[in-house]
Amino acid sequence: MEESIKLSKRLSIVASYLPSGAVFADIGSDHAYLPCFVCSNDNEARAIAGEVNVGPYESAKETVNYYQLNDVVDVRLGNGLEVVTPGEVEQVVIAGMGGALIKSILEEGVDNLKNAKRIIAQPNVDEKNVRTWLTTNDYVISHEAITEENGHIYEIIVADRYKNGKQLTEMEILFGPELLKSKPSEFYQKWKLEREKRLRVIEQLNQAKIPPKEKIYQFEHELKMIEEVLMDEKTID
Repeated sequence: MEESIKLSKRLSIVASYLPSGAVFADIGSDHAYLPCFVCSNDNEARAIAGEVNVGPYESAKETVNYYQLNDVVDVRLGNGLEVVTPGEVEQVVIAGMGGALIKSILEEGVDNLKNAKRIIAQPNVDEKNVRTWLTTNDYVISHEAITEENGHIYEIIVADRYKNGKQLTEMEILFGPELLKSKPSEFYQKWKLEREKRLRVIEQLNQAKIPPKEKIYQFEHELKMIEEVLMDEKTID
């Protein structure tokens, strides 16, 4: 008998935000571990595992075959959301890539998001890109999580379709509206590191022959917001 599927910590959190009986697409599914895990633990769940590259697509098919889930997990080769048809899924997962790429996938595939009640995004960087797109396209961020794994801190953003939701403030876009409320230890851990990064960037930009004033202003503006948030913990180093 095949061993049970084990997910990474970040993917376990992503999976926890899928409702029972989910009908979802996992875009950039890689080995299709997430869809296979969900569908093997929920007899009502159905999934599409989308991959743009042939290698991961073949790996995903092997995983689905191995766990004998071909009747509930459909592996498809295609770019982003073109692997689903409008109205076909109720939830969309896009995990493990940059925020700019996630935003691009959502933007290019927006017509195929019809009937998608929930989007679960796990950007590796550039979370504000994702939040900006969601809140300007009839989605409201309902849950957020942050976790550390193998030396990297990941944010999970969950958004539900809701017309006329409130627009986020600049700070909510940067830090996350729900994470700003909860501020777990990983939140402070991340933003201490981000503070140091911005200090280094500002120093480098100021050393340029012609310092880019607008860029420097933007980084200094973000640095001010970061320090304001870190003051809550009163442990700025």
